Amino acid sequence: MIEINTAEIKSFAEKLHACDDVLLSGTVYTARDAAHMRMIKMLDKGEKLPIDINGAVIYYAGPTPAPEGAVIGSAGPTTSGRMDEFTPSLYDLGLGATIGKGQRNKSVCEAIIRNKAPYFIAIGGAGALYARHITSCEIIAFEELGCEAIRKLTFHNFPVYTAIDCFGGNIFNA
Repeated sequence: MIEINTAEIKSFAEKLHACDDVLLSGTVYTARDAAHMRMIKMLDKGEKLPIDINGAVIYYAGPTPAPEGAVIGSAGPTTSGRMDEFTPSLYDLGLGATIGKGQRNKSVCEAIIRNKAPYFIAIGGAGALYARHITSCEIIAFEELGCEAIRKLTFHNFPVYTAIDCFGGNIFNA
């Protein structure tokens, strides 16, 4: 098991290999397809993104509302392929890593290798378990999108697996 703070994701990228078990701690942002579409439109207009993309980790998730006394509701991954058309541009701007479920298309795989920025997977159906590894949650952009708003999360030992590494190792090609 490899423990990584998200602030150090870029320096760890070349130490990771497909199938590695990882515990992530630190700042992570949620963003799904609606938020990605808005961010790309902002970039096309020359506008500043609501998050500093350089070195950031994006988790493809739309958490449910927090029950009383909890930081967040269920926070399982969504299908990563829905973000594939937007992801290479974000990796090229310095995105540090993404987390989701399922395989990625060829252009995303190439961007991962080119930018030395891994893709992690989380297990679908484990959203309640993952919520226990999130210690803070704050909506920071696109609140009107509801569960698809961009949230700033703090992870503590959030379990993921390296699915695609920066050398081209890919668990989906095994």
